[in-house]
Amino acid sequence: MVRKATKNDIGPIMQLLHQVNMVHYAIRPDLFKPHTTKYTEQELGTLLADPAMPVFVYEDKAADGSRPRVLGHAFCQVAEVKGHTLLQDVKTLYIDDICVDADARGKHVGTALFDYVCDYARSLGCHNITLNVWEGNDPASAFYRHMGMRTQKTTMEVIL
Repeated sequence: MVRKATKNDIGPIMQLLHQVNMVHYAIRPDLFKPHTTKYTEQELGTLLADPAMPVFVYEDKAADGSRPRVLGHAFCQVAEVKGHTLLQDVKTLYIDDICVDADARGKHVGTALFDYVCDYARSLGCHNITLNVWEGNDPASAFYRHMGMRTQKTTMEVIL
């Protein structure tokens, strides 16, 4: 089941943020530090209260009646362009971070999160959904292509 995250989800979300960081660190150790997260627990608590930056979690339904476990998250940001000289007026939902627990991959958790985010974006009248994928994160790229996403633009670099 996918739902909006609450402060009770901070611990499990922090564990998932560690997993995301280590994926990025493995791909780009020149840019990412190991064993850290992009938010502190306090920053995450503040973020969860911001309606412009919704966070959703996927939790399993425990068959034994124990507390459900958070198996994935999606951090989102709503952005809107209005009255720009060059660009059309458009509302976009940006997926800032999406993660499925390593032990739950292949069990359609990512699909459920992505579908939920798409429905949420439609309910807001968004024109599109965007996200970034690091070069070398082939499983993520393949997943997003499978979900119907295509390349919008490419960021390039030269390391000096």
